[in-house]
Amino acid sequence: MHTDEQHLTEQLGATGFRLTPQRQQVYDVLRHKRDHPTAEEVFIRAKHAMPEISMATVYNCLDALVKCGMARQVTVDRGATRYCPNMHEHGHCHCDACGTIFDVDIPHELAGLTLPTGFLARHFDVAVHGLCAACVAKKK
Repeated sequence: MHTDEQHLTEQLGATGFRLTPQRQQVYDVLRHKRDHPTAEEVFIRAKHAMPEISMATVYNCLDALVKCGMARQVTVDRGATRYCPNMHEHGHCHCDACGTIFDVDIPHELAGLTLPTGFLARHFDVAVHGLCAACVAKKK
């Protein structure tokens, strides 16, 4: 069994899920193009390789992947929930013109950020809004 597939199987199993061809396909879609797709975009991409997959199955697969820690939900403003397979702590840059979302590494300690005494930070949710390089170039 391939290492990524074995890790996915273990993570799913640890939370009471099993690896199915549909879950594997949805996970492969997330990993193939790390552009933070919506559930609908995942459905369209998964359907190319697995024409019989339904939208409900995609939602169920995404839910299982989030619950087992193999994907996370990303919400930008009030837009549709997007999905990201990068489970390392990171932030996101969101292009206001084209909607592209990029992962950006963030340090474990944010310089200048003072947390309340005794507060234990478990997760940072950092989003930077602006224009990506391609959109900046179009405006010149």
